[in-house]
Amino acid sequence: MANFSFDVVSEVDLQEMDNAVNQANKELAQRYDFKDSKASISYDRKEKKITLIADDDFKLRALTDILATRMAKRGVSLKSLLFKEPEKAFEGYLRQIADICVGIDKEKAKELTGIIKGLGLKVQTQIEGEKIKVSSAKKDDLQAVIAHLKALDFSLPLSFCNYRS
Repeated sequence: MANFSFDVVSEVDLQEMDNAVNQANKELAQRYDFKDSKASISYDRKEKKITLIADDDFKLRALTDILATRMAKRGVSLKSLLFKEPEKAFEGYLRQIADICVGIDKEKAKELTGIIKGLGLKVQTQIEGEKIKVSSAKKDDLQAVIAHLKALDFSLPLSFCNYRS
């Protein structure tokens, strides 16, 4: 009897994130409401962080909106960013750091395996580092799990890979 499997992962295409930040910066340079402003969006690929700097709270929200729009157009989920509280920076400016979440941590993995087991299908789940392997003897059960997870509004962007038969 053949066993079928796939992996549930949470990955971010860092090149697409880079493109989204570059496009957001281009839009920022052209916007009239940001003229003579020191507002900026910077991206640190190694640290997996995006730093937003704005004059005030209103402009910080506008910066976040610009970035979110560019990310959506590039196919990068906004769920992959974890925004920290805005903090005071130099000369009264605000700085907000957004961490790029890659991988599924242990707590979220346990939550996902609980959801999968709650479906009542004959599937096995196994947490392997930052991914979850789901296996079953029936392809239909695996497809049902994928369909259910896609329909969920989970706090992380989920993708499915390594579908093996």
